[in-house]
Amino acid sequence: MSELRPITALGAVLPRFGSFGALEIRENAAMALASLALRFGTVEPMPFGLILPGPGRWVAGQGVAALWTGPGQWMIEAECCIELDFAAELKQAAPRCSVTEQTDGWVAFEIISRAGAIPLEALLSKLVNIDPADFGPGRATRTGLQHMSCFVVRRGDTHVVVLGARSSAGSLWDALETAAKRLEEKVT
Repeated sequence: MSELRPITALGAVLPRFGSFGALEIRENAAMALASLALRFGTVEPMPFGLILPGPGRWVAGQGVAALWTGPGQWMIEAECCIELDFAAELKQAAPRCSVTEQTDGWVAFEIISRAGAIPLEALLSKLVNIDPADFGPGRATRTGLQHMSCFVVRRGDTHVVVLGARSSAGSLWDALETAAKRLEEKVT
């Protein structure tokens, strides 16, 4: 039998990383994802101690976070749980809800600015229809990025994550990289 080795969404053994002036973009291949949906008559749970966020919001807890995706629906993320059955763990934490494994359907690109919020907001303004002044830490939205649907989550003043379809990982990386390079050229 052949030896199977896992690969990242971009098809490599190791996650891709790029540095563009003040911005760093890295593929986060260690994030586990599962969707959580309320069933009729179910009380909103607090999985892993998280108070689930409302529309346009994202919250983080101890090693887990939640993103509102629609009425009564959230995407729950966990770092470094990719080898575990995270959906099963979430199902135990929210037994009366519908839980679906999402890890292999998505790619996550973490974007970090080493020079404050301005480079990050400049990048966002080139890529997505989001008002950076109204998109502070803890905010999240679904938007289009070069004809691809994605979630953009503001994790902090200088940190954003873009979640997109795994099947579009190469195109999404190319869009982020191209915009970051153009901003880098503009500054130098």
